[in-house]
Amino acid sequence: MEVNSISKDKDIQVNHEIRDREVRVISPDGKQLGIMSLKDALHYAQEVQLDLVKIASDAKPPVCKIMDFGKYKYEQSKREKEARKKQKIINVKEIRMNPTIDEHDFQVRLKNTIKFLKDGDKVKVSIRFRGRQMTHTKLGEEVLNRVAESISEVGVVEKPPKMEGRNMVMVIAPKQTTNKE
Repeated sequence: MEVNSISKDKDIQVNHEIRDREVRVISPDGKQLGIMSLKDALHYAQEVQLDLVKIASDAKPPVCKIMDFGKYKYEQSKREKEARKKQKIINVKEIRMNPTIDEHDFQVRLKNTIKFLKDGDKVKVSIRFRGRQMTHTKLGEEVLNRVAESISEVGVVEKPPKMEGRNMVMVIAPKQTTNKE
């Protein structure tokens, strides 16, 4: 095909980008043609109007395949796009509280936590201790345990309450549903 464009992929070398003296050549139908000089391999690729693509650079000698590089890149991008479709992106939402939180404020934050978990997001519940509250970390742990009990139907505690500086942090993950779609 006489394509000598510089490939976008840094790790894939095509046609005249290949700088090795000898290469192991694989034909378009997958048969090994053996080890030959780069010049002969390029000549053979031009005869069948395809590209010489280096697929295994760490082998001795490097392995090159004769293929339509444009078609290969297109199929590879389709596979990557399909893989991205199936990927589930998990966000981590944060709910902040303090150890002396009022009941109504607690219920509002609990409602938001449940909503985030139902949406499939992880939730990081953190309690900020200010000033002398640092001496009463048990109060914060009790609040986090209340949260854990209240969300037990929709989420599971992934990381139990733990002090990180002036904050006590707990991570909750959504429960996995048993029905597969």
